[in-house]
Formats: sequence, C-alpha cells, structure tokens
Amino acid sequence: MSESDSIRSTFRSLRNRNYRLFAAGQVVSNTGTWMQRIAQDWLVLTLTHSGTALGVVTALQFLPILLFSVWGGVLADRFPKRTMLMITQSSMGVLSVILGVLTVSGHITEWQIYAFALLLGVVTAADTPARQSFVAEMVGAADLQNAVSLNAANFNLGRVVGPAVAGLLIGLFASEVTGSGWVFLINAVSYVAVVTGLALIRKRDLHTQKRARPGRGGQREAFRYVLTRPDLLAVLCAVSMFGTFGLNFPVLLPLYTTQVFHSGASAYGVISAVMAVGSLFGALLAARRKVARVRMVLGGAFLFGLLEMVGSTMPGITSYAVVLAVTGLAGLTTATTANAVMQTSVAAELRGRVTGVYVLVFMGGTPLGSPIVGWLAGQIGVRWTQTLCGAITAAAALGAAYWLARTTDRQIQTRLLARPHIAVVARTA
Repeated sequence: MSESDSIRSTFRSLRNRNYRLFAAGQVVSNTGTWMQRIAQDWLVLTLTHSGTALGVVTALQFLPILLFSVWGGVLADRFPKRTMLMITQSSMGVLSVILGVLTVSGHITEWQIYAFALLLGVVTAADTPARQSFVAEMVGAADLQNAVSLNAANFNLGRVVGPAVAGLLIGLFASEVTGSGWVFLINAVSYVAVVTGLALIRKRDLHTQKRARPGRGGQREAFRYVLTRPDLLAVLCAVSMFGTFGLNFPVLLPLYTTQVFHSGASAYGVISAVMAVGSLFGALLAARRKVARVRMVLGGAFLFGLLEMVGSTMPGITSYAVVLAVTGLAGLTTATTANAVMQTSVAAELRGRVTGVYVLVFMGGTPLGSPIVGWLAGQIGVRWTQTLCGAITAAAALGAAYWLARTTDRQIQTRLLARPHIAVVARTA
C-alpha cells in the first residue's frame, strides 16, 4: 500500500459529509473541553492545595456516569441521537458560562466547583452513549471501526492543543483564578461549533437504526446480553481497572508537576499535551485497522500498566514526559480498540445500551478510583501511587486474558521480541 493510499485508508470516514461536520465541531469542542479540564484542576489546586480535593472533584464529575450511563444508553436507543446531542452539548455550554462568570468575578468557591462537576457529570452520562453510538448512524457498519478510532484521535487532538493553550492563558493573568475563569468562558463558546455541526447534518443520509421498544427493563437487557459474551466480559474486566486506576493522570499529573518537579501551570499543560500526542498517534494507528480484536485490548492494557510503572521511576520532567508519550499511545490503542469491539459486535438496537455498559465500566470507575488515588498520593507519595496503579492495570489485563482462555478453551500466546503482545488463540490439537 502506497503512502497516499495509507493516508486515505486512515481517514476514510471523512469522505462522509455528515461525519465531516460532526468531526469538525468536535475538534473545536474537544479543545475547549480539555482547556476547561486543565483550568478546573488548576483552580482546585490553587484554592485548596489538596490532592484529595482534586480527587473528589474528579470523582463527582464521573459519579453520575457510574449511576446513569446505562440509563443514558437506553435513551440513546429510544430517541433520535442527534436531537439528544444538541440538547446535551448546549447544556454543557450553559454550565461553562455559569462557572466562568463566577470565577472571573471572584465569587467562585470550593463547593461551587463540586456542584459544577456533579452537574456536568449528569449531562455527560446522557451525552456519551448517544455520541459514541451516533457514529454508526453517520458512517454505517463498513467504516464504524475507522470512525470510532478517528473520534478518539479527534478527542486527543484536543488533548494536545487544549492543555498547552490553557496553561499559557492561565499564566498570562496576574491571578491564576481569573485566568481559569476566562478558559471556562472560551470553552463555553466552543460548544457553538459542535451544535452548529449537528444542526447541519442531513437526516436523510443517516443510517437510521431500529429503535428499542419503550418499556421497563432496557438496562437489564443490556447486562443480560453482555453476560452471554465472554469476549466482551474480558474486555470489560480489563478496562474496568484500566479506567479506575490506570487512567487517573488528571489526579497524578498536577501533583507530579507541583510536588515532584516543583513547576507551574505552563509545565502542567505541556506534559499533559505530550501525553496526548502519544495518545493521538495511538488512535491514528487504530484507525488503520479494519477489525478490532480483543487481544489488542488485553495486550494494550498490559503494556500500558508496565509503562505506567516505568514512568514512575523517571528522575526528571523531560524523561517523565517521554515515557508519558509512549504510555499515552498504549492507552489510546487500548481504549479505542475496546470501544470498537463493543460497538461492532452487537446488534444495532442494543448498541446504545451496550455502549452505556462500556461507559459505565470504563468511566464509571473514576469516581471510585480518583479519591483513592488522591488519598494514596498523600499517604505513600505520588511515585509509589503511580507504580501501584500501573501494577493493578497490568494484573487485570493478564487476569482477563487467562480467564478468557479458560472459559473459551483457548490458550494464551505471548511474544517478547518483534511486536510484544498477549493473544488468546484457539488451542492446537
């Protein structure tokens, strides 16, 4: 395959007009979202100087996902996803305006940040299953794996640009609190782009799917289906620990920046962006694959855990950032492939609810893990906390691979040379 053919294959979903509009809006909105996330974390540290408070804010933002994401998946299967997304994205913009005005005016308090995080989490619980499963309606089954991967690349493009811009903007103001407030207001404006893109989508070009029947029990149906699929259960087992402990960098990175490397907001933005660069490459590599495989999820999570442990031993901010980039690549390969496996292997009328289960397991563990990680960082130190998080992630991936091999009468293959990976394959006679 020539280089031009490879590029066309990687970005093939963008040939679809509806998906181009959606992706363009997401580029702007994701950048604003990551700017806000960095500013919010820095604002909490500025007001409280506490890793535990940072963990509590993160937990409150993700707690509604734990409670309501499957319910959000039910809504996505029963109602037009485009309409749902216009409502949820507009609501996020309004919340950002309120937070920005409170912060710029100097009236922001710790409890208001907690309340904002909780409300944003409620909206996200409805938004995420609808947004992820809406991709199939825009591109169809043939390009679903590619579009899911490009969504992840889009998300991480925002992670590359957003943290760096946020760090610079905060640093421009005499007060870091005021700088954070202006970042919140800029993010509020970014939601105009995604809502406009959704409004311009042509409904006649959508691959409209059969809607779930109204009635009770929609959540139970999703769980019953997943329990019949050992492959999906293995994925969920690996990503549960991956999401709960492995991906707690929003808690760890501010603490590394201030307590280990004794730097400020700009350095925090830069190392967050460096990790996002690796994640972006991981998503683009996943976009080139035509089939999402369970072994890539398990192997990727195992490698991510090992790299997280290696990163905790780095002596300086430069070497730490280099390992972060590779860790981000492994992490996004894992997350993107897991998302694609969950979406491409289920019936269309169940896709929203199964996606809700995936979001519940992947993101819902954050409200449990974040306070624990923040507390541990205060008790045993940031470096040992990251080592422990990596070890838990790697062990979960290895355990899921072993369980899947036993359950499906397969065997585990490992390769340490050439391209290291773990694979669960059919037993040989």
